[in-house]
Amino acid sequence: MAYEGLLTIGVLAATFLLPYVLLGVIWQIAVPGWVELLHLVLVLGIYFVWLWRRDGQTLAMKTWRLKLESAITGGRLSLPQAWLRYVLSWFSLLFFGAGILWALFDRDRQFLHDRLAGTRIVFKE
Repeated sequence: MAYEGLLTIGVLAATFLLPYVLLGVIWQIAVPGWVELLHLVLVLGIYFVWLWRRDGQTLAMKTWRLKLESAITGGRLSLPQAWLRYVLSWFSLLFFGAGILWALFDRDRQFLHDRLAGTRIVFKE
C-alpha cells in the first residue's frame, strides 16, 4: 500500500497541478474543499479502474507480481466490478482498515472489498 501511495502521488500531481495553478494563481479562484475531494476520488478511481481493467495490475502490483482477477471467471474484471471494488475499498479504509484486516481471518487471505466485489488478488508467475 505504501508503494502504491508513492506512485499515485505522481498521478495526483499531474492532474492537480494545472487546474489548481490556473484557478488559484492566475484567476485567484478558491476551490471549495468538497470539489478538491471529489477531484481526488475521481482521479484515483479512473487510475485504478483503468489499470485493473487493462491488465489486472497497477504499477505497484506489477512490482510485487500480483494480479487482480474476477473471482467468478478468473479473467479480466468487468467495468462495474472494478468500480465496485474501488468504492468498497474506500469503506475498507474509512472504517479503520477493517476491510483490510479482514484478510488476516479470511481463508484465502482476500480483503473484504474483494469478497464483496467478486474479485481476488493472485500471484502472477
